[in-house]
Amino acid sequence: MSDFLLELRSEEIPARMQAGARAELEKLFRREMDAAGVAVGEVAVWSTPRRLALIARNLPEATKAVSEEAKGPPVGAPDQAVDGFCRKNGVTRDELEVRDLKGRETYFAVKSIPGRATADLLAEAIPAIVRDFSWPKSMRWGAASLSTESLRWVRPLSGIVALLGDDVVECEVHGVASGAVTLGHRFHHSGDITIGNADDYAMKLRAGHVIVDHEERQDLIREHAAQVASEAGLKLVEDEGLVIENAGLTEWPVPLLGRFDEDYLDVPPEVIQLTARVNQKYFVCEDGQGNLANAFVCTANIAAADGGAAIVDGNRKVLAARLSDARFFWELDQKTPLADHARKLERITFHEKLGTVADKVERVAKLAEWLATEGIVPNCDPALARQAARLAKADLVTEMVGEFPELQGLMGGYYAEKQGLPQEVSEAIRDHYKPVGQGDDVPTAPVTVAVSLADKLDTLVGFFAHDMRPSGSKDPFALRRAALGVIAIIVENGLRASIRQTEFEKATGARNPRLVDLDIALENSLNDLIGLTDQAVIEEVTRRERASYEAEIKARVKEINWSLLDFFADRLKVQQREAGVRHDLIDAVFALGGEDDLVRLLARVHALQSFVETDNGTNLLAGYKRAANILKKEEWLGVEGEIAQTGEEDPLAQVDDPDLKAVVDAKMAERHDRELSYTPEPAEKALIDALDAAEPQAAQAIEREDFAAAMSALASLRAPIDAFFDEVTVNDEDGDKRAARLDLLARFRAAVHNVADFSKIEG
Repeated sequence: MSDFLLELRSEEIPARMQAGARAELEKLFRREMDAAGVAVGEVAVWSTPRRLALIARNLPEATKAVSEEAKGPPVGAPDQAVDGFCRKNGVTRDELEVRDLKGRETYFAVKSIPGRATADLLAEAIPAIVRDFSWPKSMRWGAASLSTESLRWVRPLSGIVALLGDDVVECEVHGVASGAVTLGHRFHHSGDITIGNADDYAMKLRAGHVIVDHEERQDLIREHAAQVASEAGLKLVEDEGLVIENAGLTEWPVPLLGRFDEDYLDVPPEVIQLTARVNQKYFVCEDGQGNLANAFVCTANIAAADGGAAIVDGNRKVLAARLSDARFFWELDQKTPLADHARKLERITFHEKLGTVADKVERVAKLAEWLATEGIVPNCDPALARQAARLAKADLVTEMVGEFPELQGLMGGYYAEKQGLPQEVSEAIRDHYKPVGQGDDVPTAPVTVAVSLADKLDTLVGFFAHDMRPSGSKDPFALRRAALGVIAIIVENGLRASIRQTEFEKATGARNPRLVDLDIALENSLNDLIGLTDQAVIEEVTRRERASYEAEIKARVKEINWSLLDFFADRLKVQQREAGVRHDLIDAVFALGGEDDLVRLLARVHALQSFVETDNGTNLLAGYKRAANILKKEEWLGVEGEIAQTGEEDPLAQVDDPDLKAVVDAKMAERHDRELSYTPEPAEKALIDALDAAEPQAAQAIEREDFAAAMSALASLRAPIDAFFDEVTVNDEDGDKRAARLDLLARFRAAVHNVADFSKIEG
């Protein structure tokens, strides 16, 4: 067994490409070895700006000889068929074997393939790996680049080290021959470094001032950057992405602390940090009070003789120039009021089908004001919501956001504050994009909530209205993220949000006044977007055609609205599954149908999850499934099922309909008569008494939204239902007893269904 080392050396590999390159190198190496029949175990892949390296441990010296056979035509088949079989398998007729196959003599081609030296297989694999390597961007070079058939690589390939054990694996790629020689640090080491084998590779490169392990360089930068900051009485602002990037830019990293002029601290700290990070790859520091300090940490690629003083001074000058530009933009943008900036949004297209950013702003302002006016966002001033929405996108045309798009919203908040606008407005402008991802802060200030909701709802409505919806893994307009943002805002702020109406509500128009009419909010946005009263269109048609046109638009609004509500429901399920909630429990609550209050729905799901993980929950579920199976086998609906089947059920228990009441009373009286026709057995009576107690307790708990108490009430049914099945014969020969007992099981099933549809729960 031998270890294999492969180093591909080139000019500087961009830091952002190195992680992908490491994965690609291992993938291609394993592909080639698998195809050659070489077993591969542990593989280590490293990268520096100038090299990719792979070490594979314990490769066999050679592959084993194998025998391959192929079944051919039967003896006596036409010569043409036999000759074709021989050509396909590379054998002659004389080499064919004849075997009895199911009573018929049949030709077989048997070939013995000798084993091959692993070194020879590697010599063929290396050029294939280099040739097939996939880079985000690549180039050709030298005289050979005149041909499109020449090698493409991220940067000119300059060296290959290929060693199996102590021996060179000889091959050539694009005029570069493999060997055992590499180069050390560009400045700290001159001359060649001869590698003996995989074991001394990292050691010899370290002697040449190259730390080949990228993770070791990351650890060094992380530790030493924090150390130099601490030695100056400061705290490094952690930035893992910057750690990885600096490790990809250096082979011998040396973090150094520098200072910049304190006057630049007048610029917002986020601007300074982005200027240092994006343009110069510097870390920033905070003082003991958590304020941004006038200090930065750069990562040099050399250990300078003067301790890095000249390097720090040079970096300070470059950073000063960048900060000077940032301060200029900061001061220039403040000379123009946000309202004047906002007028320039008319020149920016939001989307060709959705108008300009100014059009979007107007829609968002109208919707935000409506959310506040209707009390959907409590304690929100409608005028402030409209003002904040009108100015929320104004910073998109500022110089600062033009330089740093990441600061959109944030800079608008700063400019609003400097302009003396109300704090609620500046905060809403600053935070209205939030949450932008999992783990991001969720707005809670009323004005911010209104603007953020309105902005996300308008985006969803606009793209859904023009059939630009997410498909599979494609979501170019981040609509899934927008929907999750809406859900997060509603849940975090306890907004009583209806994500969809029940079938009963759709039929009757009745609504629960406590709920946020999310579907009505969507409809308002759709009407604004589509133009239900678009006079420019209506004036061109006759009165009769206008009525048809308006009906068509209304139908379209309804269809889009419902598809959006389904989208919200799907996103909610996905979010809860990712949060660790079992999918079957989510389905069990969604299946209730009458539950459309988002906050209440999630509370019910979480209470159900806690309940089913207890012994009471597990055993009650078993009892439920046994009861449900009996009822299904007997095709017994029970009173509740019969009412539901007629379509006359009252899911909200809020409608005083005499006809409906008569139907319910008749069904209940029928059940009562059956119960009185005989004396229940003790276990039967115990279940009846338990239901009499548990049903109102659960109903009252659900009414006050104490779902844990509702589950507790259900738990009281566990022992009675177990005893019922142990002691009572459901399918009694007496028809009245049998019917009454089936009714009792149906009542038990209905009591459980008032909390969740247990038929959806697995187990």
